[in-house]
Amino acid sequence: MGSYLVSDLWDRPLGVWQLAEDHPDLPAVLQSPSGPALSYGGLAGRAHQIVHGMRAMGVAAGDAIALVLGNDVHMVAWMLAASEAGWRYSTLNPMLSAVEVAGIAAHSGAKALVVDTDYAERAGSVTTPDVLVSVGGELPGYISQEKLLAGQPQTLPENRRYGMPVIYTSGTTGRPKAILRDMPDVDPSAMADGMKLFAHAFRFEPLTGAHLISAGMHHGGCQGFFLAALHVGQPLVIMRRFDPEQTLELIEKFAVTTAYMVPTQFVRLLRLPEEVKARYDVSSLKVIVHSAAPCPMEIKRQMIDWWGPVIWETYGGTEGAATIAKPHHWSAKPGTVGRPVRGVTVTIRDDDGVELAAGEVGNVYIDSGEQRFRYDDAEQTAKIHRGSAFTLGDVGYLDADGFLFIVDRVKDMIITGGTNVYPAEVEAILLANPKVGDAVVVGAPDPEWGEQVRAVVELVPDVAPTDELAAELIAYCRERLASYKCPRVVEFRDSLPRTETGKLSKVSIRDELWAGLDRHV
Repeated sequence: MGSYLVSDLWDRPLGVWQLAEDHPDLPAVLQSPSGPALSYGGLAGRAHQIVHGMRAMGVAAGDAIALVLGNDVHMVAWMLAASEAGWRYSTLNPMLSAVEVAGIAAHSGAKALVVDTDYAERAGSVTTPDVLVSVGGELPGYISQEKLLAGQPQTLPENRRYGMPVIYTSGTTGRPKAILRDMPDVDPSAMADGMKLFAHAFRFEPLTGAHLISAGMHHGGCQGFFLAALHVGQPLVIMRRFDPEQTLELIEKFAVTTAYMVPTQFVRLLRLPEEVKARYDVSSLKVIVHSAAPCPMEIKRQMIDWWGPVIWETYGGTEGAATIAKPHHWSAKPGTVGRPVRGVTVTIRDDDGVELAAGEVGNVYIDSGEQRFRYDDAEQTAKIHRGSAFTLGDVGYLDADGFLFIVDRVKDMIITGGTNVYPAEVEAILLANPKVGDAVVVGAPDPEWGEQVRAVVELVPDVAPTDELAAELIAYCRERLASYKCPRVVEFRDSLPRTETGKLSKVSIRDELWAGLDRHV
């Protein structure tokens, strides 16, 4: 393959398709749950087979497909196939119910539904799509992937067109909504090569190291980073599901250099016994990017103390990227989510749309100069936009140097006695307590104050929930926060509703409390 300076590699054509042609034997997948390592030539060939097989079933450019797949190389192959066949594809959370899968398949107008047999019950009685494909085995009424690909060539398909995702997201509330973009008329190989700009922004070095996938591959955040790594020649190490110690094992085994994670994973890694953490060499790590949920400052400090200055943060959403916080910037300004990425402007505005000065807290708006997406709900699209700028519903401020700090989400804010309390601040304190595995803070009804601060806590293993511990946690918060911000009540539960992407799903807890339930310890 020869040797190049990293600076030279950025000027060379990259992307999966080009790498498959230039370096077909280069490893593309070092490990995945369903099978052995796969080269770039082998991965591209499998994607080509999927295109040929699906075309034979009548799936054409412009059609929509829905994928219900777990973490595995199959997800990568189907996404790559869609990206060169001109399909609109939706990667659905395999934890969705059968009713939800059927609803999204119908709403998207999916011509095909592809289901991992590990999640067969999620398929339910879906009958809307014309083509039903099972991956990993047989399902009644489905054609197996093995039969679909049998006899199909691994050659580059003719009439390739770029295909792109249609992301369904519920955010933190409400029914899933589709994020729509116009399909660009570009060459798939050129689009894949263009991913090196994204990779370069996060210092994913080409043809160097390996990328660990430990978050849910159905999620847009995880996808952006594993595709960026793959398109610049970093092979993938795919975990079926996150396990803290196995994560350390794989980092050492494959000399992992890059990864995308969410703060919940950091918490669980830090909760490992010290002797377990010391057992593994993580010195290969260069860039660990996190997003999707606020990361408590103390948790991030502990990760940096352990793994070094390799923790990067990005703020934004599936709707669009906004900021990047490089490690040295975060160390200089703890708590920042960074400065705007190139081509993006971030402003803070009041409820009337008036721009606020540095240091003033208000609604965070992101502007790339043009409206680049829309929801399937025109009213919702208009609601979040002011011209080309849009908001994700977060509250924050910019400091004098233009660094963004997120305070909380507007809809999560608690108003107690007329004073605003931001749950994320309280949750960060609770998560720093070694007995707390997870925590969600919501506003509960209070006859005197309107709302009271209520904490619902999941404890670490081997710690028992007691009245004394609840009082201890309240006191712990009072030592670190103003009294009005601290929980009046701490409730313990075996598990909290948190998504694979690390976002707390607060709706059910909040609705339960406001329905009049008063569940104390």
